[in-house]
Amino acid sequence: MNISKKLILLALFIYLPVQAMAWGAIGHRIVGQVADSYLTPKARLALQKILGNESLAAASTWADFIKSDPSYKYLTPWHYLDFEPGQSYEQTMAYLKVDTTVDAYTKLNFIMGQLKNRANLPHDKVLMYTRLLIHIIGDIHQPFHVGRSEDQGGNKIEVFWNFTEKTNMHSVWDSKLIESQQLSFTEYTSFINFTTAAQRAEWQKTDLKQWIYESNVISEKLYGEIKPGDKLGYNYIFDHIGIVNQQLLKGGVRLAGLLNKIFGA
Repeated sequence: MNISKKLILLALFIYLPVQAMAWGAIGHRIVGQVADSYLTPKARLALQKILGNESLAAASTWADFIKSDPSYKYLTPWHYLDFEPGQSYEQTMAYLKVDTTVDAYTKLNFIMGQLKNRANLPHDKVLMYTRLLIHIIGDIHQPFHVGRSEDQGGNKIEVFWNFTEKTNMHSVWDSKLIESQQLSFTEYTSFINFTTAAQRAEWQKTDLKQWIYESNVISEKLYGEIKPGDKLGYNYIFDHIGIVNQQLLKGGVRLAGLLNKIFGA
């Protein structure tokens, strides 16, 4: 392979993770940072033994960055799941009950099962599954990662951000809305991370199927608000940043609950 072809392939591998990231790096790190604040001492100690000096925030982006390595391409469908438009609660629950597709739901269940029985796993597998769990819980709280198959979770819906920048709805919710706040992930976390014990208990008592359904309901609402070619600006940010913040916060609180159950038991 000549040098020019190698450079083209390298550029593609660098580009692909950016296109596929849910929440983008900042959003995932916010979810990880929120979760870190609600870990039990036992879970924190167990995670330190697995992650070493890597924080939950740092670990949260590994699953996107590793997409630049072709040998991890098989992980791509682990980040999302697709639904048909307008599914009811009953239809969604029925589908998830029999879901055998390689997607975020089936693979989260697989990962959680592996980590609960981690004594039989080599450290590199425990590390990988821990990083994936941290990341994919964030993914399923990004509404367009639980969107429609027909438009690849909003990737095929082209819009204009700040009226002139050509992008798509998936990218708007991955990163544009979060970046509009012009905060680091630590600053952003400090701005939104205010919950009560009762609120955390309420968010954590539901299961994975409910979290996915919630995100899908949000995505269906968002689909109904826009059409291809729309110009999105300050009004869109004002109307939707509260949803973004709540999903980031819920993702972090629920991630902490799972980590406490798996590693703090």
